Amino acid sequence: MRPQETTDPAPGEGPPPLPRRALRHEVLLVLAVSLGASAVGALISFSGVLTRPGGLGEQTATLNASRAPDRPWLDLAWQLFGIATDLAPVLLVAHLLLRERAAGGYGGGGLRLLGFDARRPRSDLARGAVVAAGIGGSGLLLYLGAHAAGASLTVVPESLPDVWWKFPVLIASALENAVLEEVVVLGYLLRRLSQLGWTPTGALLASALLRGSYHLYQGLGGFFGNAVMGVIFVWLYRRWGRVMPLVVAHALIDIVAFVGYALLADHVDWLPTG
Repeated sequence: MRPQETTDPAPGEGPPPLPRRALRHEVLLVLAVSLGASAVGALISFSGVLTRPGGLGEQTATLNASRAPDRPWLDLAWQLFGIATDLAPVLLVAHLLLRERAAGGYGGGGLRLLGFDARRPRSDLARGAVVAAGIGGSGLLLYLGAHAAGASLTVVPESLPDVWWKFPVLIASALENAVLEEVVVLGYLLRRLSQLGWTPTGALLASALLRGSYHLYQGLGGFFGNAVMGVIFVWLYRRWGRVMPLVVAHALIDIVAFVGYALLADHVDWLPTG
């Protein structure tokens, strides 16, 4: 007899593992040590930018900056430390989700409940690449347009020294961004808001607005562009029931942005460099 096939549960399926009050506190604490804090910091940064002389386009936001430009090994240690500590909230979410077990024969808990695993590599890679191509291209056009209109700071994706570890660190940083944002803001947050009784539309708006908010340090273009990306990602996550294709898409978008800037910044005149 053939073994019975199992299917993934829809995002948010299953009874809440804790009372609502405890779940609300859990969500607030997870956001407070991760991207919720980043959103508050981005808002403060944007407020400071608005009060400086000159327009947004005359000011710069640097993403992957050197911490010790004249001491490459110390700089590398700082870069790796930053990437590792930024992933700590993902481990926290995995720990919190281990308490849950999905219904319908989908064994296990943890991040597998969000579809963050390697069970479907071909499908995840293919879907992620298609999404990255569509959103990455349109995102670049939106940024260039917003910058030209004075609604966006000049975003400098990297300012690392030209050393042997530069590109590996940029790729690792892109992967960290993708895992942190999609696990916390997409998979975890939508699951918890569903368990708290939020409507699908309310949860979508909360996730998208949070995503836009922690990119506000880039200006209004960064806020609206990432909020729209958040809406698309929520829709795709609910359609596919897996966060992994969106992690792949986000990682590819950031890798192209970071590495592409490093390779092109000094050779083209259409790319703002600050």
